[in-house]
Amino acid sequence: MPSFCVAGAGHGGMAMAAHLALTGCKVTLFNRTRERIEPVRERGGLDVTGEVEGFAALHGVTDDPAEAVSEADVLMVVVPAFAHRGMVELLAPHVKDGQILVLNPGRTGGALEAAQVFRERNPAVRPFIAEAQTLLYAARVTNPGQVRIFGIKNSVPLATLPSYQVADVLPVIRKALPQFVPGDNVLKTSLDNIGAVFHPAITVLNAARIEDTHGDFEYYVEGVTPAVAAVLEAVDRERVEVAAALGIRANTAREWLYLAYDAAGKTLLDAMRANTGYGGIKAPGTVQHRYISEDVPFSLVPIAAIGEMFGVPTPAIRAVITLASIMHGADYWAEGRTVDRLGIRGMSVRDLRFYVVGAGPAEPLNAPGQPSLGDF
Repeated sequence: MPSFCVAGAGHGGMAMAAHLALTGCKVTLFNRTRERIEPVRERGGLDVTGEVEGFAALHGVTDDPAEAVSEADVLMVVVPAFAHRGMVELLAPHVKDGQILVLNPGRTGGALEAAQVFRERNPAVRPFIAEAQTLLYAARVTNPGQVRIFGIKNSVPLATLPSYQVADVLPVIRKALPQFVPGDNVLKTSLDNIGAVFHPAITVLNAARIEDTHGDFEYYVEGVTPAVAAVLEAVDRERVEVAAALGIRANTAREWLYLAYDAAGKTLLDAMRANTGYGGIKAPGTVQHRYISEDVPFSLVPIAAIGEMFGVPTPAIRAVITLASIMHGADYWAEGRTVDRLGIRGMSVRDLRFYVVGAGPAEPLNAPGQPSLGDF
């Protein structure tokens, strides 16, 4: 079995570390701040309940990035997207050739940003860089050193940058986590980011209820009424249309619920209510939450920006971004992953697709002595 470093000790990181350890893998849990992982270090592992249960003994628990990386075959980065750059900056100087770094999930543009960090911090190293389309788990930390896994998705696409390296990466990861399946490329995993559809809109549209109850209601069940679901459908439709402009067939949110959870329904509302994995998950206790501070600038903003670059209107997405910015007193249009920050401004569809598959920059169509697009 491969050895893992799980970087990040939040809900998802704790769940992944515990799950991997219970499958028999050697796991080191890394977190930037020692205080959060101290109870885990003292006990030597985690108590996990829910979909998997038991005491998960960990090989190591550390706030030292060099120690965390040294023995790992796979580095699972499980932090919010706004922390991707900082976490990869910590790990990059210690990474060796051939180690695998996976963003869980990449949100929108995560692998592209990670590759840029390696070019800046450790340009000589040649790691594999990948991103998952979504987090494998629905989980919550219930007490220090204790995590509950409400659901584990049946399949989560994983793509590499460049895309052909998925043949090297996936066999290693699937030894422990067979739920990961090959993704086409990082554009598709980025635009299949369902968190962009659910989290910001549900939180914005339930802002009064969250502030009144401090999140004491079932987020995906009581928080999604027919009117809220109609907004989710509009946001989802625009995301799919942006993907189509790049020649990518993105799954709708309703299709994703069926693929990930076996939850079926004639409408998005029906499919969400058919997903038993959402039962018991409470709303955030405040609107000052990463469902907005992460998913708006690192998911909705890049989708809207790519849509604008390729002439796809995104009025519902833009409305959510604007309301979220007002609620947080922030300018998420300025803080988010724009096409400039992704390094893709001015690219044609052909340029962008060549970039993510590792084929190099596209030459002008029908340039003398060069193959045409039809030759590929």
